[in-house]
Amino acid sequence: MFEVSTVGVDLAKNVIQIHGVDTDDKTVLRRQLRRNQFLSFFDGRPRCLIGIEACSGAHHWGRLLQEMRREVRLMPPSYVKPYVKRGKTDAADAEAICEAVTRPSMRFVPVKSEADSAALVLHRARDFLVGQVTQTSNAIRAHMAEFGIVTAKGSKRVADLAEEVVSLPEAAHLPLRALFDQLAATQARIDQLTREIEEVHRQSEVSRRLASIPGVGVLTATAIAATTPDVGNFGSAQDYAACSVSRRSSTQPAASRGVVVSRRWATVIFDACSIWGPWRRSWSDAEAAPRRHPGTDWLSRKLATKETRVVAIALANRMARTIYALLRDGTSYRPQVGVIPA
Repeated sequence: MFEVSTVGVDLAKNVIQIHGVDTDDKTVLRRQLRRNQFLSFFDGRPRCLIGIEACSGAHHWGRLLQEMRREVRLMPPSYVKPYVKRGKTDAADAEAICEAVTRPSMRFVPVKSEADSAALVLHRARDFLVGQVTQTSNAIRAHMAEFGIVTAKGSKRVADLAEEVVSLPEAAHLPLRALFDQLAATQARIDQLTREIEEVHRQSEVSRRLASIPGVGVLTATAIAATTPDVGNFGSAQDYAACSVSRRSSTQPAASRGVVVSRRWATVIFDACSIWGPWRRSWSDAEAAPRRHPGTDWLSRKLATKETRVVAIALANRMARTIYALLRDGTSYRPQVGVIPA
C-alpha cells in the first residue's frame, strides 16, 4: 500500500473528493468517497495530515477525525483559493487544499466543539430573524405610506401603527394584520433566542471574562468565545485586531486608504460606541466621579479631533487588543484607575 503523508479533502453534500501526496509531494491518491465511506477510508491507515476548508460541515468532520486521533487542520476558503490552478472542480479544489495545508504561512481555524457550534447557531438564527424583522417593518411602512400614514424608522415605531389599520379600506385589513402578526411573532422568537444566548453566557467562563471588558456585551462576548476561543494562530494583538476589526487596501496611497469593517466585528464597534456616554459624564463631573478609567483622556482627545466613525474603529481596535490579551492569558479585565486632574 502506498504511503500518504498529506490529504486534502473537498467536502460536498453527498460526495467527498480527496487528494493525497506522499513525503516527496508526489500525487498518489485521487478518489471520490460517499459520506458513509469517508471515515472508514481513514480507519486502519497510517496517520497523516488532513486539510479541510472551513465550510459547512467541516467542524463536524473535524471532530470525528480528531476522535480517530487524526491531525486535522481547517483553513478559510479565501486562503485556499489562490492555490487552485485552473478551473473549479472538486478534484482541483482537493488538490489546492492538499497544497495549502502544508504552507508554513497558512493560518488555520481551530476545530469548534459542539457547544461552540451550538452557540454560533443561536447567533446566526437570531441575526436571520433580525433581518426578517427589518424586511417586515419596511414592507409595513411602505404599505401604510400608500394611505398617507408614515412613521419614523425602527420596528417599535412600526408596531405602533397596528392601531391605524382600522382606518384603512376593508381590503387592506387582512394583509396588513398578517404582517403585523408576523412582526410580533418574529420579535418574540428573537427575545427567546436572546434569553438562550444569555444562558450560554452565564455557563461560559470565557464569555464572562470577556464581558468584564467595558463596552463588551453579552452578544459580543458569546460570539467571540465561540468563534476564537484560541488565539494561538495570531502572532500578536495587532495581528488579531487587524484581522478581526478591519483591513486596508495596500494598493492606494496611505492618505486615501479605506477601512473595511468585518461583519462579525460590527457588534464590537456598536458596543464600543455604547461606552462613550458614561465616560463623558464621568469626565464632565469631577465631583461626582473623582476617579475614572485611564482611557478617558485618549477617548476625549479623539472625539474632539476625529470623526465619530473613525473613533469607533480606533476604539474597537483597542477593545480587540484587550480581548486578545484576555484570551491569551486566561485572565479577566482589571482596570487601572487614575485620578482626574484639576
